[in-house]
Amino acid sequence: MSGYTRSPRLQKGAILAIDPLFPLPNIIIFQYNPAQLSRTLTAQGAQPDGDTGEAMRLKGPPRESITLKVEIDAADQLEKGSGIAGALGLHPTLAALELLLYPKSAVVIANQALALAGIIEIIPPEAPLTLLVWGIKRVVPVRIRSFSVTESAFDPNLNPIQAEVDLGLDVLTYQDLGLLSVGGMISMTHQVIKEAMALMDGATNISGTVNASVNFSIGG
Repeated sequence: MSGYTRSPRLQKGAILAIDPLFPLPNIIIFQYNPAQLSRTLTAQGAQPDGDTGEAMRLKGPPRESITLKVEIDAADQLEKGSGIAGALGLHPTLAALELLLYPKSAVVIANQALALAGIIEIIPPEAPLTLLVWGIKRVVPVRIRSFSVTESAFDPNLNPIQAEVDLGLDVLTYQDLGLLSVGGMISMTHQVIKEAMALMDGATNISGTVNASVNFSIGG
């Protein structure tokens, strides 16, 4: 047998963190794609000030929030004899996710040392650019708003080997990041792709309406 299959290759969702201070991006590929992804969009309308027509103006792209549940299981790695899974269970995977909410320790320590020396004023460290990758048509910059984990099984050393992580994400736009930034350009690209798909839907609806009208006229 050639091993050829007609089944489409499954794309895995992922979270990608890009930090300019560290050359290698942090890529967290979902072991199992979440069965459900919830999105909420809230329009950014202009504040009415009495001028006619202001109620129809938009200040910018809508605010969007995403929630999803990620399931993680070390069973496959343990069956394959993975030394890391055997020694640490899911700790490395959970740590990679959790650290998206932490400032880098090296930056915090260095800033504190410089502040004590009177060289700089401490400002909050900047988080890496975090992207939710959900297929090629949905790549968006996000900020992790909430992180909740339920560890449901453990090995003899109390390392978690099964877990569910609930993630709450706020989508960042070119208005938040600046249009000329990397994140801003990714955000605008996502909007352009969405506009192109909406045009396809509109063209399909128009074609269907025209065909239905022609058929009705002929039949009538």
